[in-house]
Amino acid sequence: MSVTLRLARVDDALLLPAVERSAAWVFAHQPGLEWIATGPVMSCDEHRQFIDQGHEWVLADADDVPQGFLCAQPAGRDLFIHELSVAQAAQGQGHGRRLIGAAADWAREHGFEALSLTTFASVPWNAPFYARLGFETLAEQQLSQALRQQLNREQLQGLVGRCAMRMKLQPLS
Repeated sequence: MSVTLRLARVDDALLLPAVERSAAWVFAHQPGLEWIATGPVMSCDEHRQFIDQGHEWVLADADDVPQGFLCAQPAGRDLFIHELSVAQAAQGQGHGRRLIGAAADWAREHGFEALSLTTFASVPWNAPFYARLGFETLAEQQLSQALRQQLNREQLQGLVGRCAMRMKLQPLS
């Protein structure tokens, strides 16, 4: 599948919840997490907020229809990845890596020290995937206040078994 990586546009916001819904179906057979497949996804308004800030990237197919997205927000010296989703039909083709690469490049150019995120510690396509890209799992004492609060919010939403990860960025030379 030929895709183009670009900043998300306002008109993409209507299509992005369907991308996240498609991506979530991978949880349908994950014991204890099946509910995620049909659970809530980000709203169009939430996407518009990231888009308005210039903090959302999409991978669009040849017809310019988004097949994946990454949205992020500044969190101190880190750029926090709020959500990374790739539609089921486009998974396993390196699109997640490309989206993270785009966010990392943007973060470097804007003086951020690292990318950070929260994810499932033992789901194969979550923490192990990010670890292969250079993210390190943070111990409790390494958590920033923002990451600690994020993990607490997620636990209240029923997201258990989560961890925070961080990838230091090499500064531009």
